[in-house]
Amino acid sequence: MGEPPPDLKDRKPPFSRVTRYFLGLGTWGFGGPIATVGYMQRDLVERRRWLSRSDFLDGVALGQTMPGPLAAQVVMWVGYLEVGAIGALATAVAFIAPSFIVVLVVAIAYERYQGLEIVAALFYGIAPAVMAIIAVAAVNLARLTDQRDIRLWVITLVTGVVTAITGAEIAWLFIGSGLLMMLWEAPPRWLRWGPPSALLTSPLAFSVVTGTATEGTFLSLGLFFLKAGAFIFGSGLAIVPFLREGVVEEHHWLTEQQFLDAVAMGLITPGPVVITATFIGYLVGGLVGAVVATVAIFIPIYLGVVIPGGWFIRHRDSPWLKGFVKGATASAAGAIAGATVVLIKGAVVDWATVAIAISSLVFVLLFRNREPIVVLLGAVAGVLLYPLTR
Repeated sequence: MGEPPPDLKDRKPPFSRVTRYFLGLGTWGFGGPIATVGYMQRDLVERRRWLSRSDFLDGVALGQTMPGPLAAQVVMWVGYLEVGAIGALATAVAFIAPSFIVVLVVAIAYERYQGLEIVAALFYGIAPAVMAIIAVAAVNLARLTDQRDIRLWVITLVTGVVTAITGAEIAWLFIGSGLLMMLWEAPPRWLRWGPPSALLTSPLAFSVVTGTATEGTFLSLGLFFLKAGAFIFGSGLAIVPFLREGVVEEHHWLTEQQFLDAVAMGLITPGPVVITATFIGYLVGGLVGAVVATVAIFIPIYLGVVIPGGWFIRHRDSPWLKGFVKGATASAAGAIAGATVVLIKGAVVDWATVAIAISSLVFVLLFRNREPIVVLLGAVAGVLLYPLTR
């Protein structure tokens, strides 16, 4: 990797402190992958300067070209840069553990008291509040990624519009944008004449340990979430339709309402949105199912960081790789902005949620680094206003 600049080298913390940071991020990091990546960029690159801008953007680029949610991939990337594969595992466990515990506790209560009105009321207020956090984080990430390069801003804009219109994050846009910038930055000889042109309802006999699942169900559950982790690119926005198709339509593990509540848990709790797997796994197979689903969905994500990580580091000075990183990260910023638009459509649905969203945006802009307070105030507003809108 070479010697880091003196200012970064002097600030390099012990790995135990890095792990504690991610344990904290997993505890208070509300807002899903979009906001979480923004927190890391702010804390690790700008404020504490534990990570160089190029290292951070390498992680974003790698995350967008490999399967899995972006936030978890960047977390693992930071650990990988510090201590290799063991470091990636340590930061991943620290980041995932708090949300796993919170979601598991909520799932246990949910299974016992199905259909709690409080869940709907909390999500009603928290969702628009989180949208304000996400919007600010998306803008900050785009500024970090694109800076003053008009080419990158065009890629960001195009990807954002496509994502907003389609409601999905399209993997080939990331790869195509990376290839475009790779050819632009380091064209082969035959192109050097000029740059290329822009091309169940819950059963009665439910066991806390195993739910109602059989060995075959556990196998199906593990294989399904392995596939989810291996073939879904981008954030929770992309994984939700895939999960619904398998969980509700194909396997009939959950009802439509149970699945929506599971997604709500992933969104209103800190940490990665794909922790929804823990909630689903518990409803299907109790504690064992929660562990199986959680481990299965993160295995491909982990391998997608540590396997190509060494190659990424060895070739980080290649003009081709630098060009690819620029294009892929600009496209990622656009996809995140487009995802924000899609999420806002689902969260801001009436006068009350509009008021919560605007108030939260003002709060975030005026009081930096107070995201947990915004989430708490949104929850209170949801409980108070939800009955008035029914």
